[in-house]
Amino acid sequence: MGRAFVVRQSSMIKTANAKTKVNSKYGKEIYVAAKSGDPDPEVNQTLRRLIEKAKKDQVPAHVIEKAIEKAAGGAGEDYSVARYEGYGPGNCMVIVDCLTDNPNRTIKDVRLPFTKTDSKIGTPGCVAHMFDHYAVLGFAGDDDEIVLEALMMADVDVSDVEAEDGKISVFAPPTEYFKAKTALEDAFEGINFEVDEITFIPQVNIEIEDEEVIANFDKFINMLEDCDDVQNIYHNAIVKN
Repeated sequence: MGRAFVVRQSSMIKTANAKTKVNSKYGKEIYVAAKSGDPDPEVNQTLRRLIEKAKKDQVPAHVIEKAIEKAAGGAGEDYSVARYEGYGPGNCMVIVDCLTDNPNRTIKDVRLPFTKTDSKIGTPGCVAHMFDHYAVLGFAGDDDEIVLEALMMADVDVSDVEAEDGKISVFAPPTEYFKAKTALEDAFEGINFEVDEITFIPQVNIEIEDEEVIANFDKFINMLEDCDDVQNIYHNAIVKN
């Protein structure tokens, strides 16, 4: 594909409130995955992936266990997936994924950051077509041909494999996530995944350099992250500080 994948690093947890937000986010996602499928992670692959990711982000075991127990007991809220799209500061494209038990509240909360930063929330599908939905696995290495061969031998429908600066990035359809990860673990003993996610990758990026626009963009993202129902934010902005 010739695409350089820039790993979107999560901000360091600096406050107790931020840590609570991360725990709440994972707790909700794990609860939904366990309730909509089997509460046993050995059977429910989506649940297993979320648990592994939560552990990497240092979510306490009791948060994970409580969410699964709550789902297994049949109690709790009924959450639904909500996705909002639009254009943020600097005319960047934005996708906001939410889990909500009150859609009216959620749309109001998500709309506010757009309104307060002179941005524009759009209709479903207005920007999603400009993003690729991929499972992404990244690890140390420089021989993309050996990696591609291992994936092909395991009959993985891989979209692309890139080698850059001592890092290998594997892109595959989300449905191939577990198959691709298992194939790599089988082929390369002790492999350590530095990137392990299912995400939206922009087909084109937009650079934001103006200080006023950068400040507005930071405000926009911070407001979205403060929304309780927001789970993930995807955008195509590259901030040039």
